[in-house]
Amino acid sequence: FYNFMWLAGNRLRLMDLILNQLALANSLVLFSKGIPQTMAAFGFKYFLDNTGCKLVFFNHRVGTGVSFSTICLLNGFQAIKLDPSICRWLELKIRSQKFIVFCCFLCWVLHLLINTSVLFLVNSPLDSKNLSVENNYGLCSWAIPERVSAALYTILYFSPDFLSLGFMAWASGSMVFVLYRHKQRVQQICSNRLSSRPSHEARAIGTIMVLVSSFFAFFSVHSILTIWMTHFKKPGRWIVDNSVFVAS
Repeated sequence: FYNFMWLAGNRLRLMDLILNQLALANSLVLFSKGIPQTMAAFGFKYFLDNTGCKLVFFNHRVGTGVSFSTICLLNGFQAIKLDPSICRWLELKIRSQKFIVFCCFLCWVLHLLINTSVLFLVNSPLDSKNLSVENNYGLCSWAIPERVSAALYTILYFSPDFLSLGFMAWASGSMVFVLYRHKQRVQQICSNRLSSRPSHEARAIGTIMVLVSSFFAFFSVHSILTIWMTHFKKPGRWIVDNSVFVAS
């Protein structure tokens, strides 16, 4: 829907611009690796050549990174709109459509540059040689050259995601704190008219906690499975398929 609105030339709100990028990034994740990996899980194993494998993993990694960054941008946007005192300078900036477009553009550029290494590490299963760590992912193989430490590369691989998670936790915590503080003030003012129904603030806090907890849970499982596949030559098809499912 958001991509259609954008392609139709309709003027989008600032929030819609962020959601449009999030929809585009998530679509890239699903169509780049979700569909090929699903086909591989049903027996279509070697239908991608070397170039196809590189593009699939590169697009998947870029889409995942942009999705993370966009969620952080969305959380920061919501937190600053909810409490402008968090950062007065950014509170003025986020009112500008050009600033939001620049942030979205920056997300794509950074992750395109960061993930160029994927183009050199991923090969088709029949085109892997002289590699110290080799993992067959059903449709492609992921390998780290001998001169690169697997542990070091794992840290570098996940560092942008961990930074995004840290910012997301800060923004979500800020929103929860502001909502809780507002709820306490409202209760003091309207103490004689307390209702048995949960307040709007309480429902919003619950929604934020559920969303953030779910995101952290899925990301933790995905990280564990990815680290397992990076450090073991034969991780098993169950690990590979479930890693892609959790990532999606």
